[in-house]
Formats: sequence, C-alpha cells, structure tokens
Amino acid sequence: MTGRVTESVERAEDVLALARLAAEPDAVGAMLDWLADRTRGTAALLDGEGRTLATPARRPAPDPPVLAGAAASVAEMRRDGTSSAVVEGESGAVDVVRLGAGAGPYLVVTHRAQRRGGVQLTDAARILGLSWRAAEADRTRRRVAAAEARNREAVLHLLMIGSLAAARRIAATLGPRLPDAARVLVVECPAGRRLEVAGQVDSFARGRAWIVPCPVRPGHLIALVPPDPPGRARPQLELLVAGHVPEARVGASREVPLHDTAAGYEQAFHALAVARGVPGRYARFDRHTDLAPFLGDRGFAWAAGFLAPCLTHVPARRADPGAEELLATLNSWLTFDTGASRHLKIHRNTLSARLRVLDDLLGLDLTRVADQSAAWLALRLHVARPHPAAPPDVDEPGALGDLLATEAAVVWARSLVRPVREAGLPAATETVRAWLRADTRLSTTASALGISAPAARKRLTRVEHALGRSLLHSPSVRHELWLALRALGEL
Repeated sequence: MTGRVTESVERAEDVLALARLAAEPDAVGAMLDWLADRTRGTAALLDGEGRTLATPARRPAPDPPVLAGAAASVAEMRRDGTSSAVVEGESGAVDVVRLGAGAGPYLVVTHRAQRRGGVQLTDAARILGLSWRAAEADRTRRRVAAAEARNREAVLHLLMIGSLAAARRIAATLGPRLPDAARVLVVECPAGRRLEVAGQVDSFARGRAWIVPCPVRPGHLIALVPPDPPGRARPQLELLVAGHVPEARVGASREVPLHDTAAGYEQAFHALAVARGVPGRYARFDRHTDLAPFLGDRGFAWAAGFLAPCLTHVPARRADPGAEELLATLNSWLTFDTGASRHLKIHRNTLSARLRVLDDLLGLDLTRVADQSAAWLALRLHVARPHPAAPPDVDEPGALGDLLATEAAVVWARSLVRPVREAGLPAATETVRAWLRADTRLSTTASALGISAPAARKRLTRVEHALGRSLLHSPSVRHELWLALRALGEL
C-alpha cells in the first residue's frame, strides 16, 4: 500500500513538474531535458517520416545510430497503427511513444537506467504533445504574420513608387482598404517592442490605419491614417500614441493623396526629427513648400528629358533590371541611401550594380550630392506631372541651372533657408555649404572648416532643428538645400 502511495505521489510530482515546464519559452526542449534527466537516458522527438524535430535544450541528443533505429520503429508503428513500442538495440532499449493521434510526432527515450512502467512516458507524452501542438500553432501564426508583413511591405513599396493600381489590388486581400488620402505617421520605438506597439497603434486607429514595419529601420513603424469620417473627429493618432507609449516618438505628415505617399513619408520622417527633441515626443510636419509647382511645364519637360534614358531603357538580358526597377532603385537610393538594399530586399552588390547602370544611363555620379539632387528633383517632377502621357508644351526646357535661376525658384529657395537665417545660428550657412560640397562627409566638412567632426555634427544638428527637417539621416533635406543654395548662387 505504501509503495502505491509513493508511486502516486511521484507521478503527481512528475506531472506538476512537466506542467510548470510547459509554461517556459522553449517548453519542448526543457521537457526533453527533464525527461532525459528523470529517466537517466536521452530523449528526442521525431516526425512521422523519422526526421528529428526536437532534442533536449541542454543535454546531449541520442546518438545518430539510435535515432536511425527509432526512425525504423516509427515507420513500423505507422504501418501497424500502434501508439507505442519498445525496441531492443545494441545500446539498450529504445521507447517510442506517439504524441496524440495521427502521424506523430513521436517521443523517443533511450538508455533508461531504471525501466519502470510506461506511466511516466505516457504522462510525459500527453503533456509534451500539448506543448508541441502549441509550439506548432505559434510557429504557424508567426509564418502567417511574416507573410502578411511581407505583403503589406510590398503594398507600401508600390505606393512609394507610385504604382497605385497594383497596391490597391494587393491591399484589397489584406484589409483595411487603402484610403484615397491619408496622413503618414512614422513611429519610433524599441525594435523588440515593434509588434506590440503596432498593435497599440492599430487599436488607437480602430483598425482603420494601414500599418507596416519599416523595412529599413528596425525601430520604425509606418502608418497610413485615413481622415476621420465627417462629424466623428477623434484625437490625433500621434497624440494618442505618444501619450500611451512612453518609449515612442511620432512624426506625422500633412494629409496627402495616396499617389503622394512617398512625399508623406518624407514629411513624417522630417517631423520625427523634431519629435525627438520636444517634450511631447510627437510633431507634425508644418514647414514645406515643394519646388515642383514653382517650375511648371519647363520643369516637367526638363525632368522628362533628364529621365528619358532610364524610362526608355530596355535591358540586354531578361534577368537585368528594366526601366521600372531602375526607377525604383533610384528613388530608394535617394530616399534611404545605403539602406536601399534593405528596402528593395536586394544584396548590396546588386544595388551597386544597378547604381552603375543608372550612372551610365543618366551620365551621373550618384555618390555626389549635386547629381543626387538633380535626380531627386527630376523624380519629384516626374511623379508630380499632372498628365504623364502628354508631352509638356515646351520647346526648350533648358538646363537645371536655367530652371533654378527663375524668379519663382529663387522665391522658393529663400523660403526654404529662411528659418536657418532667422535662427541666428553662427556659421550655419557656411557649415551647410561645406557639408554639401564635401558630399555630406563629416570628416571632410570638419577639415574644410577647421573644426572637429563632433563640432561639425553639432552645428548641423542645430540647422536640423531650425529647419524642422531631418538633415543627418535619410530621408534628408540635403537635396532641397543643395538646390536652394544653388538657386541663390551660394553653391
């Protein structure tokens, strides 16, 4: 009688220990560790084909010959429809127990020093089976979530390059429906909490926002937020996020048409640069006048001629990038700089090869700020052109210098740099000019000014705050600053 009570107590203790392990992050590995220790043997899980699925987290796995013998036993069990077996091998007995109904998985325990009844393995198999199914469900959920994230990222990418029809087709299968106009938010948070924060943003937006983890920066979320329905205005989303997520900083764009998502993203990123330095941890973009409307048809004609070699490019081989891929690469490079390879999901060598093709086609050196700025303006005009199919009614658009010499361009340039000059920052314009001439290399800028690199960075950070725009990190206002200073004759 005493022996039975002792066995019952031990069994209850074993079940309790397994139940506690089932709550650990790597429950299956921890339970295999416990089982190997408790039986003084080794343990593993095999699938219905005899392949190893899991081994102990810290203890040694069964030897390969033992696993091969267990795999043969699994095949026999599947054929005979049995749920357990004991196989005698050269190294000792091998217990094989199916975890639940169906085709496995199968628990394998070898070299048990004390062979007791099968109750211990039966109990372990039952709890281990539940843990395995929970882990499999979690892995499936993660795969589905990763696939959905990739699809959402693809929609964002299509919006950034202006492919609205394709973006809407994919978005329609995922939900919510893409709005005709939206504000873009960039939320900065700890990378490890990005999914959690995304859920909070979605809750605050009541499921109406289109939320995408940034493919370039692991600590950023991008959200497209539609306008509130008439008569149902709610607190601005950026205020809710910053107020309820202490680690978050939020930059918000103005409301932009869907085809201007790229411009909205840049606005939000510039606002984020301001949000990092204000107590409320959020900012809205409120300083921007686009150059494109100031240049009119002459600007559209110049951009069409500038980009024509790229737009009409036909690759020599089917595997080579075509016009659309090259245009997307150019846009990504000008927006994200070296982060373009992560944005486009290509190897950095592939990015370099595409940039060389673009250099050859456009006659540029895209590592230089002057050429980057010209290409940036051409892309801006290309996207902003109201009727892309119709050629602009201009006989001779002239060169970039001619466009920037117009009175309208000079008015735009003065408007852009006015906040810096009104801030009264010492040597601010001189520092920006030196930085742009040095193609944004801080060490070269510092040498030209006779100061240290940290001092140069500090000056540029002050300019960034005065402009209310991101300067040192891409997307950067550097291209607009170069164009403005060129229009004012200061570069």
